[in-house]
Amino acid sequence: MSGACYVPGWAGLPPGQPGLAEYYSDVDGVCTKAASFFGGVPVLPESAGYAIVLGFGIFFSFFTTMLMFLDQRYLGTNISSEFFNTAGRSVKTGLTASVIVSQWTWAATLLQSSNVAFQYGVSGPFWYAAGATIQVLLFGILAIQVKRYAPTAHTVCEIIEARWGEAAHKVFIYFCFLTNIIVTAMLILGGAATVNALTGMDKTTAGFLIPMGVIAYTMSGGLKATFLASYIHTAIIFVILLTFILLVYVSDTAPLGSPGAVYDALQAVSHKDRDCKWTPAGQNCGPVKDNQGGSYLTMMSKGGIIFGIINIVGNFGTVFVDQSYWQSAIAAKPSSSTRGYLLGGLVWFTIPFSLATAMGLATVALDLPVTGDEAGSGLVPPAAAVHFLGKGGAAAITIMLFMAITSTGSAEQIAVSSIVSYDIYRKYINPKATGEQILKVSRYCILGFGIFSGILSVVLEKIGLSLGFVYLMMGIFVGSAVMPVSFLLLWDKANATGAIAGAFCGQALAVITWIVVATFQRDESNGHGTVNIYTLGQNYPMLAGNVVAILSSGLIHAIISFAAPQNFDFTTLAAKITLIDDVMPDLDPLENDPQMLKDALVYVSRWGVGFAVVMVIIWPLLSLPAGCGDSSTECGVFSKDYFILWVSIAIIWGIVATVVIIVLPIWESMDGINLVMKGLFTNDDVHMRLDIMEAKIDKLVGAITAPEGPFPSDDPCYRAKLINRKPLKA
Repeated sequence: MSGACYVPGWAGLPPGQPGLAEYYSDVDGVCTKAASFFGGVPVLPESAGYAIVLGFGIFFSFFTTMLMFLDQRYLGTNISSEFFNTAGRSVKTGLTASVIVSQWTWAATLLQSSNVAFQYGVSGPFWYAAGATIQVLLFGILAIQVKRYAPTAHTVCEIIEARWGEAAHKVFIYFCFLTNIIVTAMLILGGAATVNALTGMDKTTAGFLIPMGVIAYTMSGGLKATFLASYIHTAIIFVILLTFILLVYVSDTAPLGSPGAVYDALQAVSHKDRDCKWTPAGQNCGPVKDNQGGSYLTMMSKGGIIFGIINIVGNFGTVFVDQSYWQSAIAAKPSSSTRGYLLGGLVWFTIPFSLATAMGLATVALDLPVTGDEAGSGLVPPAAAVHFLGKGGAAAITIMLFMAITSTGSAEQIAVSSIVSYDIYRKYINPKATGEQILKVSRYCILGFGIFSGILSVVLEKIGLSLGFVYLMMGIFVGSAVMPVSFLLLWDKANATGAIAGAFCGQALAVITWIVVATFQRDESNGHGTVNIYTLGQNYPMLAGNVVAILSSGLIHAIISFAAPQNFDFTTLAAKITLIDDVMPDLDPLENDPQMLKDALVYVSRWGVGFAVVMVIIWPLLSLPAGCGDSSTECGVFSKDYFILWVSIAIIWGIVATVVIIVLPIWESMDGINLVMKGLFTNDDVHMRLDIMEAKIDKLVGAITAPEGPFPSDDPCYRAKLINRKPLKA
């Protein structure tokens, strides 16, 4: 380079110099920074987008279907309607935790978390992670209550109908569907924007094809297939996650590669004396507004705290009102439901915290020319990945994103199909539905919702909503259902009228508050009184709407319930919810011991609440005085040693979480894996010979007289159960 932009290599110091020379050029003698990182030019060819979206979809459909076939043939699994929607109610701790991590890892987890790091610095990743972990930890309380009082339930709406009747049942079907649609919208928005930016694939096409990739295996194997695929997705996500963390903080990748180097760079780009004349409008430059000392290295961030509150409130809705989390609780063994949710929440914490602490802060530290619009679309991690690894980084982040989208997408599909099958078809259309009919409806619903998701992508693209906007908005629309759903299994006095009034009135008040507060925000022309996407998307309208949603609904429900308490007997729930074509799993008697379940409730309450308090109160408070007493920084801004400690926690947490979530499910499933291997390599000939013998016997018997049934061998898993049966006790 020469002339106005003669900056050899890294020039973050002194503060007045540009960042990386490769992003600057001479324009008519003026040193000019690139107007945007991607500039509408994809890193990968369009064919790569189709290969990832379609190729991985086909691969996982085939692979997961094959696993389900092996499960049926060698482990004796019978895919009844019950098993299709509940995975046999016997899932162990490791797989439960893996599924929770997978379901909770949205496109927003990977993309929006780095966006708030890009905006607010270290507080952004922390508040994203902490503000969305506590809901999973606390949901473990409801999970064990399901095992105590509604062990035969298939959906949360079934429990609502059994306690509060049909009116409340219909109301909360609406809120559950609304939650599923909002979550699906975020998956599509984040996924389509990233695939488009990295490969040039049309956003609408990408949005339509992404949900299609999971339809086949979800339709084939139901919830168990979703769980198996989710484990594989989670493993891939964590391997790529760990790669990026180590690349930023433990490598020789100049100018970063260590926490100290990242610290120096973050201090430089936000220095108060930095000359921003080279930086185009819409890109970060200089001190951070409303952050202590204008630094990215502080938890004293006004924007970060506001985001944290919005995040906490909004995510209660998308956990407590999302059928997929209730379905995971229903599928888990009683002893696994508590440990699975606690472990899943703690493992999931590392994804937004560690990933955004690496990729989000690296984007800022390198002063990459990422615009506000690109960041709002979730393109901060892709920018850092492309900078570090080029096309390899683009491919890695696209694969990582696709894993997150498909795992959550399949969970949303099976959640919707369960509600339609049990709460609409069985309840209002065909009360005498057989298991075969339920199974057929479930599969049709998965296909239908997959197609609907594709159509939704077209609508969202036309409206022009961003991932960040939908993420912040979600609590306004579904937050009002959180308190009634929480009271469902925890408060005997909560009545149906209060639940309905709290949910609907809370939603209405939240939307009104959101719009009213938006009129006081300055619009694009610096005027007041305008209500549009820009003003509605500002922090204060979002904050007000989210807080009003959850608090007003809880207050309304409580007042009405105290006035006319239901005094419900929870022990009557189980008798009101029946199975169709299966029986409860044959578990260890201790799994259903009332005292064990009561102890589990105490355990998950203590640890769930304890971890929640540590994450949203104690940890932030301990971080506020960071840097006080260090002459190199002002009080409240991290010193270099404190930042190194902060990053070390992120790295260690990431490594431990990766090992646990990959190894534990395999370790717990070794008995089943050994049986499958035994079947494949030692006794598969027995199965085939039995096939031939049965065919010959049927032919001989059929020539004499038609046999009467049913027979034990009519069960498609009869031979597997016979060969793998336990020896009889003397």
